[in-house]
Amino acid sequence: FTINAMALRLPSLELIDPFGGVRDLDASVLATPGSPESSFSDDPLRMMRAARFASQLGISVHDDVRLAMSQMAERITIISAERIRDELVKLICGAHPRIGVDLLVETGLAEFVLPEVSALRLESDEHHRHKDVYQHSLQVLEQAAALETDADGAVPAPDFVLRFAALMHDVGKPATRRFEPGGAVSFRHHDMVGSKLTAKRMKTLRFDNDTIKAVARLVELHMRFYGYGDAGWSDSAVRRYVTDAGPLLERLHRLTRSDVTTRNQRKAERLAFAYDDLEDRIAALREQESLDAVRPDLDGAKIMAVLNLKPGPVVGRAYKFLLEERMEHGPLKPEDAEARLLAWWAGQPEAAPVVPEFHESPAAVELSPNEESK
Repeated sequence: FTINAMALRLPSLELIDPFGGVRDLDASVLATPGSPESSFSDDPLRMMRAARFASQLGISVHDDVRLAMSQMAERITIISAERIRDELVKLICGAHPRIGVDLLVETGLAEFVLPEVSALRLESDEHHRHKDVYQHSLQVLEQAAALETDADGAVPAPDFVLRFAALMHDVGKPATRRFEPGGAVSFRHHDMVGSKLTAKRMKTLRFDNDTIKAVARLVELHMRFYGYGDAGWSDSAVRRYVTDAGPLLERLHRLTRSDVTTRNQRKAERLAFAYDDLEDRIAALREQESLDAVRPDLDGAKIMAVLNLKPGPVVGRAYKFLLEERMEHGPLKPEDAEARLLAWWAGQPEAAPVVPEFHESPAAVELSPNEESK
């Protein structure tokens, strides 16, 4: 591109700008030194770089560049997944990710890189019974980025995991959209479907397992909060929310808040107030107990000692039971945990007394009168 085809002559520091890069920078336009078709033919990854520069610099692409990207989009398929992934990460982490993503979608590149995002442009129904999912997702991406923190904060900017989860959080909606009687539209289980689609796409793009798991988990959990404001949650439900999010909790806070794009101010304020209340509940519980790594009050060794067991699946079941007790009731004293464990154990099939097997004795041998008298 013209903007990265400049140089300084040393030691005079004279600017060498044969293709008008400064001019294009001043105009906030991305152009190629020669024909964009020739440039993209030489290396199709440059089409991804065009979107990445648009994201990083907030500039538009020249009409000729946009047209060439649209006409040559399929050529991106000859580029390795790893190279595409690296450009995508830079795009998502740019200062203006919405611009970059929109360019991918509008030129058709997303059909080969992120087809799940392209599919968010659901056909609008004439009664406008649901929001524009694609534009909503772009807005959530922007809002999530705006909630990132400084380097010493909980979610330092730019955070790829949060941003990509924000972009992908509704990719399960096209596959789950249903028109219900009465005119309503539903997207049941789109969070679970979206999580699987996100993980599959990230595997195709050769992301590492930890990043895949983190993004997919956020997509899976992004609807968990809804319903809290209607009836409130028990302490047990709050513990599960924190435990299920684990180290992703701060990101989940920001993703959930970012997912509110309604123009209804009263609804937005109600949701914000409800989430404020949830965060207050989490903080209050944290003062009373450890929520960052909720574990049963007895470890595996203690469980085996109390129940006189050897390592095996039964110990795992006992551990899971105590974990549920911990979630439901909070921390227990060791003696209380032992009592509950023993009560649970009494109802398990392995703890039932062994009933001896009775076999019919052999038929009695008929004795002769003389033998009976002996």
